[in-house]
Amino acid sequence: MPSPRSASPKLQAALDEIADAVNLTIERLLPESEDAESQLYDAMRHGTLGGGKRLRPFLVMQSAFLFNVPSSRARRVAAALEFVHCYSLIHDDLPAMDDAALRRGQPTVHKQYDEATAILAGDALLTLAFEILAEPETHEDPRVRCHLISALAKASGGHGMVGGQMLDLIAERDDVEFDVGEVSRLQRMKTGKLMAFACEAGAILGGAGEPQRKALCNYAHDLGLAFQVTDDILDVEADPQDTGKDTNKDEDAGKATFVSTMGKEAAKARADMLVAQANRHLKIFEGRADMLKELAEYVLERRA
Repeated sequence: MPSPRSASPKLQAALDEIADAVNLTIERLLPESEDAESQLYDAMRHGTLGGGKRLRPFLVMQSAFLFNVPSSRARRVAAALEFVHCYSLIHDDLPAMDDAALRRGQPTVHKQYDEATAILAGDALLTLAFEILAEPETHEDPRVRCHLISALAKASGGHGMVGGQMLDLIAERDDVEFDVGEVSRLQRMKTGKLMAFACEAGAILGGAGEPQRKALCNYAHDLGLAFQVTDDILDVEADPQDTGKDTNKDEDAGKATFVSTMGKEAAKARADMLVAQANRHLKIFEGRADMLKELAEYVLERRA
């Protein structure tokens, strides 16, 4: 694996542009409240607007670009997906799970407010995501909206992200020992399924054919695994000031990770292989997906 580096100027500019646009959409969809329950909305905003790479929204926007989808529609789907992702982070950080005090360089939601508010904030973000997808402003065709809702539900639920989180908790038990295949399945569910939805969403919005959709989903699954492998490596190598979150949490909790099951050097080799494999899936787009290819290289070499 090459030495870590920052994103290229071109990629960084694209990441920043999309992050800014999606943040504005999130601001509009999640305004401040003066009602009695305003603490809930403050907590939701704290959990979504406190930074972050907006990697999943970037995937939505870039995949939508391949099919000439209006950016206004893609931004709404990107924001909805980010709400689901942020809800999962808020709940993952709770004492009952990862018990994290720091997220994106700021106090986690349960530290900033309290555990009950954090649970409710996550619940509200999850339901808001599906409300956004169901609205005609996302797409005028109700069949497209239903397809988006179904795909996100499958990626988020028991056979996707939530199921992966359950496997993550099981893997912490003293009497359970996951091998590399089981860790890979765990991470495909916990991380890869939402990334696959991010890429598939652009294809759904654009009415793409099956070969293009399959190529994007395969790219995203490999990218998601590569992202998690590098995340596991960063957990043992990185400085918390760079990552914006606690490090060595996985080892302290006895979690099964790619590093713990394979060793650090083998994990780095696995990440290399996954990124190369992810980018091969993009050949169908004949150079129009170069930004997605560059993103995969960045995920491989990121610092945080």
